[in-house]
Amino acid sequence: MSIPYETLIRPVVSRLAAEHRIRGGAAAEAMLIAIGLQESRFLHRDQVVTGKKPGTIGPATGFWQFERGGGVRGVMRHPASRGVARLMADDCAIPFDEEAIWTSFTRPEGDELACAFARLLLFTDPAPLPRAAPGEAAAAWDYYIRNWRPGKPHRRTWDGFWAQALESIGA
Repeated sequence: MSIPYETLIRPVVSRLAAEHRIRGGAAAEAMLIAIGLQESRFLHRDQVVTGKKPGTIGPATGFWQFERGGGVRGVMRHPASRGVARLMADDCAIPFDEEAIWTSFTRPEGDELACAFARLLLFTDPAPLPRAAPGEAAAAWDYYIRNWRPGKPHRRTWDGFWAQALESIGA
């Protein structure tokens, strides 16, 4: 599995910091990597569901596995994120519409917007991001659970993904 750190995560986090004053750096990058690994392993832009009918997508899409009525809607409506979300969608030539954004996450062209939405979802949490450090795996897990609210969380894989995220960013 290839982590799109230099080509996607780092540039998006840096852009959000520079243009919108949404704190960037190691903590944000580590969380995005660990969550992407946990949710999709950076392999699947469409949720893998046993028995899903061919041609249907979802219920979650993108490397960070956003649901249309969950994370996508939340980022689009939250006062801390909606303005930046709209600007990012405009910049990506995606209508500011739940269906259009959610569907865009299934394609490589939607990766930048999906990454921005993932960072914006973390930004809506008033608590500070966990530090990008080995001893912060449990705090990072709690932060992930609180914000992503995964249906079937797998704690046993998190610590390894957190360590991989830290290695990816050189922490």
